[in-house]
Amino acid sequence: MKPPPFDHHAPRSLGEALDVLAEVGEHGKVLAGGQSLIPLMNMRLAAPAHLVDINRVGALDGIEAGPDGVRVGALARHAHLERSGPAAAVQPLLRRALRLVAHPVIRNRGTVVGSLAHADPAAELPAVLALLGGSVRLARRGGTREVAAGEFFTGPLEPALRPGELAVSAFFPALPPRAGTAFREVSRRHGDYALAGVAALVRLDGDLRVAEARAACVSAGPVPLVVDVTAVCGARPPEAAGWAEAARVVRERAEPETDIHATAEYRRHLTGVLAERALREAAKEALEAAAKESGGTP
Repeated sequence: MKPPPFDHHAPRSLGEALDVLAEVGEHGKVLAGGQSLIPLMNMRLAAPAHLVDINRVGALDGIEAGPDGVRVGALARHAHLERSGPAAAVQPLLRRALRLVAHPVIRNRGTVVGSLAHADPAAELPAVLALLGGSVRLARRGGTREVAAGEFFTGPLEPALRPGELAVSAFFPALPPRAGTAFREVSRRHGDYALAGVAALVRLDGDLRVAEARAACVSAGPVPLVVDVTAVCGARPPEAAGWAEAARVVRERAEPETDIHATAEYRRHLTGVLAERALREAAKEALEAAAKESGGTP
């Protein structure tokens, strides 16, 4: 299958890329990794008149890990971030999620920011960004804006990108002290889109009681679903936090759809099972982190 005809633009600087995008407006699409866009074009599900190839804009290929979090440039590949030790140290959930993304050959080419801009609710990285309260930086000729994850995903395959804008980076906040994360999912085959998936974050207070607990669900609605279950399991030690009840809350909030791969009810059931497992694992990791920080044992 072949894509419909298009004009190819290959800017060599960010300014040039933004100029081209401003000129082509809604008729242009950005090409970075191309792992989602090219198949859509080949199947004639997308037909941009202009393809703005940013792969020569070297300034966008970077990963910066600092005390506050990890900023990932638009050309940073999945594999690059997956192998980044500094990024994993600042936010371990990134590596855990990336290992579940498709297959190595896809991760070698696909980009982190491109996955976010694709805004697929069945993908892992949108759920991670939403769970962590991250953001996406959008640039256009004349200015930039930072869009929080909760506002960036507006619908299935619908990011908050305006014509002429380019997603130049994404920011993933650092893991707080005495906190842990986990990511669990079920797919028919490794590398397939998940039938259901849950990323979890649990943070403990100084008395080693649950201070914060959240879960972000994959394939559970039109956008990544984030459920705060702190009210259900908070102010209690992890071993008595009631994770099954917290998982029930997550399951009831899920709004999956039936498709050729699974029924909505089965996806909802999986979401509950995975939520409990992920929350328990995150709580266990939080205890281990607290022990390491205090120099003792949990």
